[in-house]
Amino acid sequence: MKCVVAYIGVAGLLLTFSSRSDAQVIPPTGLLVEPPWNAQRVFEPSPLPELTDRNNSEEVPPEDMPVMKRQQPGYEPVGIRSGSWMFNPALTSGLLYDSNVFSSNTFKRSDIAAVFAPSLRAHTLWEQHGIDLKLDAESINYRQNPGLDQTNAQLRGSGWVDITHDLVLLTSFQIAHLNEGVGTLSSPVNAVQPTPYDLMSGDVTLRKEFNRLTTSFGMGVDSYNYGSTRAQDGTIINQDGRDGQIYTVHGRVDYAFSPKLGWFTAVEGNERNIRGTPGHSLDSQGYRALSGFTIAFTHLISGEFGAGYAQQDFVDPTIGTIAGPAYRAMLMWRPTRLVDVHFKAEQIVTQTSDTSATGVRADAIQAGVDYEFRRNVIVSVSGGYEKDRFFGQARNDTVTTTDSRIKYMLNRFGAVSLFHRYTQRNSNIPTFSFDKHQVGINVTAQF
Repeated sequence: MKCVVAYIGVAGLLLTFSSRSDAQVIPPTGLLVEPPWNAQRVFEPSPLPELTDRNNSEEVPPEDMPVMKRQQPGYEPVGIRSGSWMFNPALTSGLLYDSNVFSSNTFKRSDIAAVFAPSLRAHTLWEQHGIDLKLDAESINYRQNPGLDQTNAQLRGSGWVDITHDLVLLTSFQIAHLNEGVGTLSSPVNAVQPTPYDLMSGDVTLRKEFNRLTTSFGMGVDSYNYGSTRAQDGTIINQDGRDGQIYTVHGRVDYAFSPKLGWFTAVEGNERNIRGTPGHSLDSQGYRALSGFTIAFTHLISGEFGAGYAQQDFVDPTIGTIAGPAYRAMLMWRPTRLVDVHFKAEQIVTQTSDTSATGVRADAIQAGVDYEFRRNVIVSVSGGYEKDRFFGQARNDTVTTTDSRIKYMLNRFGAVSLFHRYTQRNSNIPTFSFDKHQVGINVTAQF
């Protein structure tokens, strides 16, 4: 089966980019899932189907939007319009302090890094169909450890074609040159430099609505090409074993009992052609199936809860089959219009390859609060706990994280952000254990 600009706030975007050096399978609340975890969109919560006349639907006011997504009048970007296109340039610059840049329990070094991150978003203003593109780059330069310097660049896009009023074709793609930071789950054990890799991915999905019933079917591919990194003793660590493609085919069915309650079933199958190390292939085939309920009780409580089964069969007999119950839960509670309380729990199966080939089953829980202190001041606090079980080696890890941020929007054209993040990884193999603090300030300019 073969189916897969001016300144932006230092806290938000700087953390989004620079925190890859300690990112886990499930990132901190508010951050996008980055490769190579392959969390498929088919399992993301989808809104309940519209049961009323769309032409009579009212626009949702800012105060009824989630705190992190709302744009208050007077603070939204202006943009540059050219015909039916809108362009939004932005530029972020900031400083990052890391108490343990090598994510080590024996070779602890602290350092300060300068971050520079321009971006440009372009999207259409057509009444039907649409294209949304984002080009961004980011450079991180350390003061005392230039070997940790990295430059990332990526072009992401999505598009939709309204074939009929209830049938739409959805597409997305990504072309990127990224770096996997020292201390990540799949980073080589002794690496003291980021691991560069190129990513090309794409997905095509057809979505059809039948009044209360919504169905979707699609397929995609992710292609990885890894470079080499360097060990503490100066030797080169070849990462070619992580090159390969991941093909997926996915489908989902949603049924709305009412505007407040729905049922869904989602299935994804995959074939992973990953080179692995000599004598230890990382090729595998598998699937994940979830079924559950989507809720939307007014604007106070919304979420999705699903349970099912996942199985990944690895060609390498030392890894074997990783199988068992699977789950995914996401909940948003809004006790007031100024506060969002969110919760997320998920299990996924992935693979790593450094000096040995292994499979990983990761269980993670996150909880956080977003508070609109003022219209232009947002305070966010979150925490997470993750348990990683390795197949192919006798290793079990737990990861605890806390994340706090303050974003102050000056006006439509600028913002300042502060953040603090703490990460602690405990492993039954002491080499993999470490803890670190990251503190940063960002200044953002946008238009």
